Amino acid sequence: MARGSEAPIILKRKKVSGGDGHHGGAWKVAYADFVTAMMAFFLLMWLLNATTEQQRKGLADYFSPDVPLSRVSGGSDGMFGGDAPSSMDSSAEDGSPSAPALIGPSGFPEHEGNEGDSAAEAAETAALLKIEDKLLGRGGESLLSEEALQHVVTRLTDEGLVIELFSMPGAPLFDDRDTPRLVTRELLAMVAEVANLVTNDVAVGAHVPAQPVVLADNPVWDLSMARAERVRLLLAEYSLDAKRFDRVVGHADRSPAVADPLAPRNDRVEITLLRRGV
Repeated sequence: MARGSEAPIILKRKKVSGGDGHHGGAWKVAYADFVTAMMAFFLLMWLLNATTEQQRKGLADYFSPDVPLSRVSGGSDGMFGGDAPSSMDSSAEDGSPSAPALIGPSGFPEHEGNEGDSAAEAAETAALLKIEDKLLGRGGESLLSEEALQHVVTRLTDEGLVIELFSMPGAPLFDDRDTPRLVTRELLAMVAEVANLVTNDVAVGAHVPAQPVVLADNPVWDLSMARAERVRLLLAEYSLDAKRFDRVVGHADRSPAVADPLAPRNDRVEITLLRRGV
C-alpha cells in the first residue's frame, strides 16, 4: 500500500471540569448556614443565663400575650381609629358614636346587661395590667430593687392577677419557719402599695418544697399555712385593708412550680388580686 494513502491519526482530548469537586462553592453556603445556626444557638444560651425569670416571662408574653388587649392606646387616625380589634365599645356599623360607659363609685363601668358586663371586665383587666406594669417597672423605673425584682413573676389569669414571690438558691424568702427576710418585707410592702390602687379582694397562698425524707410528722402543711398567715399579717401591716382578704391557704408541697420537688423555686407565695365575681 502506498505511504500517502494512510489515514491521518486524530487525537481527541476531553476537557474535565472540576466544578463539583473541592473548588466548588456550594459547600460555602452550607457552612455559612451552619455557623449562623450555631451563633443563634449560643446567643440563645447566653440570653437564658443572663436574664431573670421575670424578664424571660416578659419576653414570652410579648410574643404570645395571655390577654388579647392593646397595652398602649394608639392615635385616632391609625388603624381601627386607635382602638384595639378586641374593643367592646366600638361604634356601630352605621357610624353612630357609642354611648359613654357609666362609671361607678369603684372606678369601673357599671353593669348594664351583657354590654355592661363586658365593659366592666375589660376595664378590670386594664386596671390589673396597669398594676402589673407599675410593679415590674415597665415603661419606667421599677419600684423594686434589682435584688427584689429577681424574686417576682406575675401572670394574668381567669382568676385574677397572680403576683408570685419565690425563693432562689442562696436567697430564701423566709428564715427558719416563717420569719420574713428584708427582701421579703420590701416585696410585700410594694405589693400592698399597688394592691391599694384597686378594691379587688385578695387571696394568699403559700407553697413549700418537699422534704428530703419521709417523716412521720411532715411539717409542710403547718409550715405553708404559717407562712401564708404571716404574709397576710404583713400585708395588713402595710396598709392593705384586712376586709379585702378572701382566703388564706397553705398548699404544702402539693403544687410544685418545677419538676424537682426539693428545688428552692418551689418555696413561694402567691398573692392574687381576684377578679370580681370569682
